[in-house]
Amino acid sequence: MLAIVAPGQGAQTPGFLTPWLAEPQFADRLNWLSTVAGIDLAHYGTKADAETIRDTAIAQPLLVASGLVVALQLFPSPADGFRRTGVAAGHSVGEITAAAATGVLSAEQAMVFVRERGAQMAAASAARPTSMMAVIGGDQAEVLAAIEAAGLTAANNNGSGQIVAAGTVEQLATLSENPPAKARLIQLSVAGAFHTVHMEPAVAHLAQLARAISTHDPRTRLLSNADGQVVQSGREYLARLVRQVANPVRWDLCLQTMADLGVTGLLELPPAGTLTGIAKRNLKGIELFALNTPDQISAAQDFVLKHGDSAWASPMSSTPSWMLVVSPSKGEFRKAEGVGVESILAAGAPIGTVANLRDTVTVASTGGGTVTEWLVEDGDPVSPGQPLLRLYPAQDSSGADA
Repeated sequence: MLAIVAPGQGAQTPGFLTPWLAEPQFADRLNWLSTVAGIDLAHYGTKADAETIRDTAIAQPLLVASGLVVALQLFPSPADGFRRTGVAAGHSVGEITAAAATGVLSAEQAMVFVRERGAQMAAASAARPTSMMAVIGGDQAEVLAAIEAAGLTAANNNGSGQIVAAGTVEQLATLSENPPAKARLIQLSVAGAFHTVHMEPAVAHLAQLARAISTHDPRTRLLSNADGQVVQSGREYLARLVRQVANPVRWDLCLQTMADLGVTGLLELPPAGTLTGIAKRNLKGIELFALNTPDQISAAQDFVLKHGDSAWASPMSSTPSWMLVVSPSKGEFRKAEGVGVESILAAGAPIGTVANLRDTVTVASTGGGTVTEWLVEDGDPVSPGQPLLRLYPAQDSSGADA
């Protein structure tokens, strides 16, 4: 099974788009996204220095645009991407790249959203000096306790001995003076305490914008940073994008879901290296591909063909007249009482729960309709994104799906 992932802020390096802009089609598409975002992405991706592209308002649109345009180079026909990709995910702002790549948002919607996200997070960061610090190694319980004792937030959990603490510069200084045993601290080159309460002002603005954004359900399994679960509803994924600005990134749980799915190959969109590096430590035995230059496209397409067997494709990659309700995670499925074939469900109605050692998750219908077939039995083990039941959508008086 193929996983395609998009990196987050901090992955950008000066000049990383230079080789790509020699490709006329790439340059034209980037120019269009620059126009949409109102930012000269070609300049920032080729000529700007590290300090300039560290600016959140520049870095975030730059990362999303580069990922989306390279995805089109990799899959000239997006339908091929949907058929070949078993699961997609993005780290932090990379979730916007993943949302657009899987059809939840258009490229234009993604660029407007990320422009506003970056600008609002930069403004929130300017309100008080804040930053982030990676904690490498140490006992996880001791690391989390030290972060909490300093008044910080564990803003990123990247698995296998890498947790990122975020908060005020004074709180980070306290952690530096009282580090966890056997842990190494690395100050990150970011301009704020992302994924913490310090970003709440940005959340309010994005929530207002999101109310006017139309979405589509993802065309393949799409994981959320909040809990590593497969999210079937485009509207729910957008709501999670808004909330995630001020909440921790649980990349460790995304990695666990990939392991549960049996991912055999992971390809990282540019600027690649960070997420393949994390995967190397956490997903032992899988093949990795860090896509960074256009001369790698042919090899990347071979990698996709090797791992992207259409038999592993998500049932969400097609658009039938009926809907599937899928499992958000791995676990044991239990049906909700009273939900049977020919039951009429309202949008958001619970159909059951999935329980594992971590938690128990309620599974709800993403839309209203009539249950036509159960695809699992009560007590069955299920995997992330596995279809649970088939639903014939309800229609409004105009004949459109409700």
